[in-house]
Amino acid sequence: MTATAQKDVTKFLGIPVDGSKTTMIQKLKAKGFVYNQKNDILTGQFNDYDVIISVVTNNNKVSRIVVADKNEVDESNIKIRFNKLCGQFERNKKYVSMEDQRIPDDEDISYRMIVDKKRYEAIFYKIPETFDSLTMAKEVGDIVLSRFKKEELDNPTEEILNELEELKRDYSLNLLSKSPVWFLIDEVYGKYRIIMYYDNEYNKSDGEDL
Repeated sequence: MTATAQKDVTKFLGIPVDGSKTTMIQKLKAKGFVYNQKNDILTGQFNDYDVIISVVTNNNKVSRIVVADKNEVDESNIKIRFNKLCGQFERNKKYVSMEDQRIPDDEDISYRMIVDKKRYEAIFYKIPETFDSLTMAKEVGDIVLSRFKKEELDNPTEEILNELEELKRDYSLNLLSKSPVWFLIDEVYGKYRIIMYYDNEYNKSDGEDL
């Protein structure tokens, strides 16, 4: 992973999910959110909904912004809200998804959540702002050359071609996975709300403290 890619962290309201918690709270207050020091949360409006925001840190660096709906709704409305969010992210050119994540209109989500323990969530990945195909081609090329001999690449078998495609896919997924934004449906005594997570995977632990 290149140093330039590490600058492409997830952003919330244009604010990088990075730095100190104190600085993040100040920036969110400047956006109009109200900080409750006793409960260590911020409240305000986001995407036309009243929300509660929590700032999560790891090793004194912000690693996640949690945005939870302040008010719960019924099953019908939460399905509409979930699918509307999916549509908004799909139309936003800053993000990419791997599949259609909307809930079918005839889905009984209360039954599926209670009986089948189904978890309704959707994940989108921030496209790196500094991404360029030449850098990607060079880095993937270096990986390819370290794994295959020149003569194998001059006359690749079908197996090698499949491995090359897998290498490119893994590289892209690894790059994208550092800046995910995802959300889920949370059930609260028969009512529902959306909880969103803006994550900076660069600031999360990766087993180095084990």
